[in-house]
Amino acid sequence: MRQRRSPTGGRRVRVDGEILGLAHNVVDVAEFLRQAGLEITPGDVAQSPWIDWRGVGPERLGPEPPP
Repeated sequence: MRQRRSPTGGRRVRVDGEILGLAHNVVDVAEFLRQAGLEITPGDVAQSPWIDWRGVGPERLGPEPPP
């Protein structure tokens, strides 16, 4: 799964190139993974080897700061 921050907040979540939705927190990420057939708790999201965080990690799911 790959994630890149959206300029408007959250991160687009992709699994195998398919966009599953926009996550605003780790609970959303865990739910997208559950829907894709992967069981993971929100507490395990940050350490998961399945997730390729782009830019910053799960602690920054909000909007991009102004330049």
